[in-house]
Amino acid sequence: MIIDIVDETNTLDTTHIQLLKDILSFAIKHENIKNKIELSVTIVTNDDIKKLNKQYRSIDEPTDVLSFEMGDPFQETDDTFLFPIPIGDIIISIDKVIEQSKSYHHSFERELAFLTIHGFLHLLGYTHDEEEDEKLMFSKQEQILKEFQLER
Repeated sequence: MIIDIVDETNTLDTTHIQLLKDILSFAIKHENIKNKIELSVTIVTNDDIKKLNKQYRSIDEPTDVLSFEMGDPFQETDDTFLFPIPIGDIIISIDKVIEQSKSYHHSFERELAFLTIHGFLHLLGYTHDEEEDEKLMFSKQEQILKEFQLER
């Protein structure tokens, strides 16, 4: 698996970057993804994510996380398939990580991991548009964070 972390804000230290790689590796195993995959996580400011939110979702305000799904990590491949499947990009607002960690009274690391897993599940096709879908997605988020021992 290839996990690219890009911090355009220069806010994250090496332990934060390792946390993102570790929790994504854990989530990949948790979701039983057998294929070689590639994904990226980019950390941006509220101003940057607001522009992306407006461009891609026609919502003119910052959001905490955006996901841009590409390939299917569950597609059937054989042993001759050499290249990782690019499954998409996760964009996270560092400003929202800080704001929401204070608002929800948990650590910066927990909020960063939560938004990363939220974005990752979107890359796998999970949504929260309908109540039933939301329950499934949110329970998966909490289960992954709990099993990773990063609870509230």
